[in-house]
Amino acid sequence: MLVESPTYPGMLAIARAAGLRPVPVPVDADGVRPALLADAFRATGARVFVCQPLFQNPTGAVLAPERRGEVLRIARAAGAFVVEDDFVRRLVHEDAGPLPAPLAADDPDGVVVHVCSLTKATSPSFRVSALAARGPVLERLRAIQIVDTFFVPRPLQEAALELVGSPAWPRHLRAVSAELKARRDAMTSALRLNLPEMSLAHVPSGGYHLWPRLPEGTGGTGGTPQAFGSGGEAALTSAALRSEEHTSDLQAPLSAEPPAAHVRLSFAAVANVGEIAEGVRRLRTACQEVWGG
Repeated sequence: MLVESPTYPGMLAIARAAGLRPVPVPVDADGVRPALLADAFRATGARVFVCQPLFQNPTGAVLAPERRGEVLRIARAAGAFVVEDDFVRRLVHEDAGPLPAPLAADDPDGVVVHVCSLTKATSPSFRVSALAARGPVLERLRAIQIVDTFFVPRPLQEAALELVGSPAWPRHLRAVSAELKARRDAMTSALRLNLPEMSLAHVPSGGYHLWPRLPEGTGGTGGTPQAFGSGGEAALTSAALRSEEHTSDLQAPLSAEPPAAHVRLSFAAVANVGEIAEGVRRLRTACQEVWGG
């Protein structure tokens, strides 16, 4: 199973729970790198590639228009499926502009299996999702779904229909969009003011987290940065806990790139924008302890 690199810990857990070995394919500012994707298919014989073309987690990258067709062509040539995790389409920011269509919209051949959900835009307890596919794979997936879950409870289906059909639904999405932008801007400003040592090369216009790079040498010894998840992570996590910093996102992503220390900072769970400034202040305290500043 091919996955983007870096990716989030939940994706690795899903792969391993299914008895699959996740093989990383590097992502840059324009999404997955097609040449390396083709190399990975040839080297592994994998039959599935899981990706997030829109505001990838954790980098926030959007798959470039010129790469979309390449990804589909490569997967088709490998006899593989692309699972498109469209997790954040309803969590765009006010300044996002027009969004690219789902990757599945460019696929007439049944290569893409598209997955999306209402959960992140509504509530963690509102477990309603959708899976779209074309061709023979659709019938296979439908058969698996019937065996696995039988059916989605009718009250939940009715609630979802009532929600998305309500005039309040577009207003809710606009409010979420405005709030996410405000939180993103607050965190970006706080990081640049209080932690200029962190490099924030990309500020995404969707999603609910940032992916700043830590200073060179933070992650390891002898001036050599290590992939996040090594000694640098342990030290930063320990210091953050002593500062009462929220550290649920300090988990090791899978990485195929030359080692560099990053940290995923989420602004989804805070009660208000004011908590972001306090969180960054505590993070600075933790970083100063680790960096000896």
